[in-house]
Amino acid sequence: MPRKNHRRTACLGALLACATAFGGALASPASASATSGAAAVIPVSDFRGVNWADPRDNFADDAVVPSGLSASDSYATTYAKSKAIIGGFAKLGANTVRLPVNPTSVNGPFWKSYKGAIDAATAKGFKVILGYWEADNAKDGKIDNQAAYDQMWARITSAYVGNSRVYFEPMNEPFGYTSQEWRDTAARWVTTHRAVPRDRILVGGVKYSEDVKPVCADSRLNGTRLALHNYGFWHTDWTSSEQWKQDFKARIGDCAARTILDEFGATMTSGLNYNGPINGSSEIAYIQAATDTIRELGLGSVYWPGLRNGDTYSLTTLQGTGTDLSLQLNNQSGLDRLHWAWRQ
Repeated sequence: MPRKNHRRTACLGALLACATAFGGALASPASASATSGAAAVIPVSDFRGVNWADPRDNFADDAVVPSGLSASDSYATTYAKSKAIIGGFAKLGANTVRLPVNPTSVNGPFWKSYKGAIDAATAKGFKVILGYWEADNAKDGKIDNQAAYDQMWARITSAYVGNSRVYFEPMNEPFGYTSQEWRDTAARWVTTHRAVPRDRILVGGVKYSEDVKPVCADSRLNGTRLALHNYGFWHTDWTSSEQWKQDFKARIGDCAARTILDEFGATMTSGLNYNGPINGSSEIAYIQAATDTIRELGLGSVYWPGLRNGDTYSLTTLQGTGTDLSLQLNNQSGLDRLHWAWRQ
């Protein structure tokens, strides 16, 4: 779907009507040995994070490069920059960062240095979600090139299957597939990468990752986490927080224990007070409902974005030059609402 600067244009089909039962235990006995020590599965509520995005909204035919980094940087420089930015995220109270990957960034020369961002985050104790974005010259909601995609994930999983802090999201917003096609595609990924523990895989909901119930109900995907997206500009006429809460819950069904809301966000650069009265603002109603629902259901959550240059939704603005970087908070009330969701 074409995207605005702050995210995508509003477009949703009707929600799938049926709610389904919880789709299996999170642990995968067959893959438990792939983790060092086979630690207990952590609850989704422990995912308290932000997205760190490329200024191009993570859609790129060339290497996808999160804001503040450069494809020409060495591993050491990328690590130093990332250490500063991840440190800024930690000061916000986050413990998780979601990063984009694509075949050019992983199969090409940038991967050697890009690993510095992943390594800096995990060294800080962060969980890292690596999600695949299609190229900007496609945007059809499907995998662009299967061979390049397979090569990319083989390289990523080979490097990080042994690091229990790294998580894998086979595709961001697979809207080009029917529900059956997407679940078949996701099941193929899980089978292909059977060495990856299932609780370290995030499978997006159908279409724009907007409904996790069909994925939750597919027994082939038992044990995986579920990635949900939901945005306020999908319904700009909704100014009731209760209306938004019901919308969130309809997309989750009985699958809250597996669900991570790894994209949600609203304007953070216009001075909106997300702690105050709604006063007819769909964005305030939406953010209050999202954070209330996260807290109530114990969802994981990853705000869009913690940092993306040029994005009005960005929670922070990048300051400094070289490796001397810091983050400036754009909206204290927005952060307050995240802390409420995160029980901080």
